[in-house]
Amino acid sequence: MIADYNDRFGANHSINEFDLYYQDVQKRIKDQQYPNQDLPHAQKIDIVIVVDMLLTGFDSKYLNTLYVDKNLRYHGLIQAFSRTNRVLNDTKPYGNILDFRQQQETVDTAIGLFSGQTTKPPKEIWLVDKAPAVIGKLQTAVQSLSDFMQSQGLDNKPEQVPNLKGDAARSQFINLFKEVQRFKTQLDQYTDLTDDNRQTIEQVLPREQLQGFKGVYLETAQRLKEKQDKGGDQTGPEVQQLDFEFVLFASSLIDYDYIMALIARYSQQEPSKQKMNREQLIGLIQSDAKFMDERDDITGYISTLEAGKGLDEKAIRTGFERFKTEKNVRELTVIAEKHGLNPIALQAFVDGILRRMVFDGDQLSDLFAPLELGWKARTKAKLALMEDLIPLLHKLAQGREISGLGAYEQ
Repeated sequence: MIADYNDRFGANHSINEFDLYYQDVQKRIKDQQYPNQDLPHAQKIDIVIVVDMLLTGFDSKYLNTLYVDKNLRYHGLIQAFSRTNRVLNDTKPYGNILDFRQQQETVDTAIGLFSGQTTKPPKEIWLVDKAPAVIGKLQTAVQSLSDFMQSQGLDNKPEQVPNLKGDAARSQFINLFKEVQRFKTQLDQYTDLTDDNRQTIEQVLPREQLQGFKGVYLETAQRLKEKQDKGGDQTGPEVQQLDFEFVLFASSLIDYDYIMALIARYSQQEPSKQKMNREQLIGLIQSDAKFMDERDDITGYISTLEAGKGLDEKAIRTGFERFKTEKNVRELTVIAEKHGLNPIALQAFVDGILRRMVFDGDQLSDLFAPLELGWKARTKAKLALMEDLIPLLHKLAQGREISGLGAYEQ
């Protein structure tokens, strides 16, 4: 088996160093992130046959189906089933279990003990509803959203959401639409939907309206999340208690490569022959949580493109990187001028942070040395600069942690 593995993946494992082989297998299961920047698909593992290993203590959010052909009981059953319980995105909000041993009674017993539910039937705890029941819940959730919008004197349309007044109303929209999206995400998992089911879902929540609401949800959520992160007495309890569940709004089908390809196609087609116009393309990007940090850059870049110009995907990618770089330089120049700093010195300061992913407070002080400020004035000036600089640093870090930056985020 190990020899076959070595031949398939170009490895050099042996039975005498089993742990190294075992760790390699786990890595190939876990490293599934598209668009294959970490590991090409040919180097990954899609299915694994196990006896005991990987049933406990193993965690991969990409694992979505467990095929059970083994009698399991109590904590062993719960642990094995839990291998699939990591949420990934809107295409995997939960896992699937295919049980070939017809163990429903054993599952009921284990779930009942694990959940501590003695009065509620275990099946109601762990077994999902049939599609028509979930469609009914979706209808109720959509109606609740509509009633709320009408109570605010607004039509139940995406374009009306920015007209909500106050954080309390915006927070209520977040909670209500999140419930709508949760049921829609759940319905997307069903493989046995009938044509009537699909038609009913489309009538309850038309696709175009759903995409519009997702876009405005992410925009509203991003603003409230910034307030939540800052905290303070001015942030009301309704904002502090929000859970945005961005994972429900990130599609694995719409990744960076897909968007770049769409933009290239948009650039190559004459306006009269386009299947997706500029506004639809921007709407698609704005409705996916994966692009929250880059949505303004991507939409800004699309706005600069001329339809029918005929750029290929490579040119689109190169142009987008250049667009981002130029935009970041402009933003940094504005910040430098606002705080009386030399733009070149500030750019060098930021480049140094991103190169090492370390924030150096001494270098921040050196940045203000030419201004010859007193201790109090310099401290005030540094804090004012960091308030403007931190969002840009997070954006440029692209999810990576900058060591030492947390001291300025309190």
